[in-house]
Amino acid sequence: MQNPASFYKEQLEIHQTASKRIFKQLSLYSILRLTIFVLTGVGIYFTFQNWQIAAGIAVVGIASFLFLLSRYTDLKSKRNLHKRLIVINEEELKIAKGDFYDRPDGEEFQNPKHFFSLDIDLFGKGSFFQFINRTAIKEGTKKLVDHLLSNDINHIKPRQEAIKELATLPKWQQNYTAVAQGVEIEHSAESIITWLKNYKPFLGKTQYILTIGFSIASLVILGLGITEIIPISVIGYWLLLGLGITGIYWKKIDTLAQHTGRAKDTFKQYALLLEAIESATFKSELLKSKQKLIQSEDQKASEIFSKFSKALDALDNRNNLISLVLGNGYLLLDIRYSYAVEKWITKYANKVDDWFEVVTFFDAYNSFGNYAFNHQDFTYPILTDEPVTILADGLGHPLLNSEKRVDSNLKLEEEQFFIVTGANMAGKSTFLRTVALHIVMANVGLPICAKQSKYKPIKLITSMRTTDSLTDDSSYFFSELTRLKFVVDTIENDKNYFVILDEILKGTNSTDKAIGSRKFVEKLVKQNATGIIATHDLSLTEIETELEAVKNYYFDAEIINDELFFDYKLKQGVCQNMNASFLLKKMEII
Repeated sequence: MQNPASFYKEQLEIHQTASKRIFKQLSLYSILRLTIFVLTGVGIYFTFQNWQIAAGIAVVGIASFLFLLSRYTDLKSKRNLHKRLIVINEEELKIAKGDFYDRPDGEEFQNPKHFFSLDIDLFGKGSFFQFINRTAIKEGTKKLVDHLLSNDINHIKPRQEAIKELATLPKWQQNYTAVAQGVEIEHSAESIITWLKNYKPFLGKTQYILTIGFSIASLVILGLGITEIIPISVIGYWLLLGLGITGIYWKKIDTLAQHTGRAKDTFKQYALLLEAIESATFKSELLKSKQKLIQSEDQKASEIFSKFSKALDALDNRNNLISLVLGNGYLLLDIRYSYAVEKWITKYANKVDDWFEVVTFFDAYNSFGNYAFNHQDFTYPILTDEPVTILADGLGHPLLNSEKRVDSNLKLEEEQFFIVTGANMAGKSTFLRTVALHIVMANVGLPICAKQSKYKPIKLITSMRTTDSLTDDSSYFFSELTRLKFVVDTIENDKNYFVILDEILKGTNSTDKAIGSRKFVEKLVKQNATGIIATHDLSLTEIETELEAVKNYYFDAEIINDELFFDYKLKQGVCQNMNASFLLKKMEII
């Protein structure tokens, strides 16, 4: 695969050049339109007395003007697409430099009751979500969040293959995102799907045939009236009759039009995205299965959506006064277009959900594919059934700068429990989040920040950032106990969880904390739990001599020439150098 930085610079240049070229073409078309307008006006002015020539000039002028306007509109859409692609590539170059903190951080998705979402910097400022998210539609963002939070350890291999394939298609990813960004939508796909499924039609084939017969009769009456075979006043009475027939259904048509007006932009956007999916050729089974969901019809899903979008546009023309009066008075257009919309809803309402799901799936998975493309030096974990949960070489935190990041080797077997000690700022919490992200990313199917890794799929549960709750009138300590009970109860029902704990029972005194922590770890080991606990309490490390499943590891700190040094390396054993007193003195607090 191409180097990401080179790719983005190359694409940036291509789209900037294309945008400038189209801008020149747009300027030319603007001048031509103005010229046609002026020449048509002048031509009509000088040939006004000969109405046939004037009419001919008017027809040619208007046709030419409309043709140029159509070309101008198409070119403007293309230029806007290039401009969005310019921004996309500029953003990628910016993010690669570590500047991504102004992007949506997903803080609203943090949930203290979830298995791990609050604890591992998955959401919030500087989070993994903020770094990885490239979704362009709300439903795609929700789908991305669902994948990150799913704790799904089944079918990881197909997800890996899908992400690997999307990583080889950066141009397709970018085009998909740029197309999705091109349509502003106010109403969620979910609300539209609910409306479609619950909609009850009020028009039938009889009313549609009536509109055809009435339109033919209108043309006949208009012809007879113009040729004065019948009184011209009949045309006016016929208009009132048409408006009266439309008035019978007016309230229901108006309600339908209000709902379709909300859905119009969504269907226009999704039609373009479905077309992008249909045009791609995928090899991985997961991507092919998703593509197949929109290829089950004789007609492509994008064409079906496009047809509906046009029907919605037609119904929306009722907002034009001339169309409202003449269109309904002589052609019963509101009834005809409403019938076309209802016919579509009746036929496809139950399939729209699948089509929308495919669009949101690719919107979410493009973020994964983009991440894999940007991190070609990362590795996909080798899934194993061996009794080793994680066997990683050079494991590091994926958000840390690769030049400054210190990686560690980790071998944590099934039903083993690590007690990690270390000085303040030595790297314990970062290590815990590194292991947690390894599990989350591996389960999603993403490459992880390591030279290589063997991984036996396991779900994640954590207790690292308990907070008190004023709304629930619960203290910090009670909240922490509630969380620890949640951990124990979860493992009681399902052993296949990896437990990560950081300095538990902080809300009580040191003696009580030491006793409680010891009993809690012993409880987890008795439950055959796999996991890690970080602590400053060295007495907790004594459990290693009593329980075979427990192993001690530590992060060290050294004071050299009155300066504090960290190597951020995971080592086996117990930390002997604590630094709180040194730091208090160094910062002149004491």
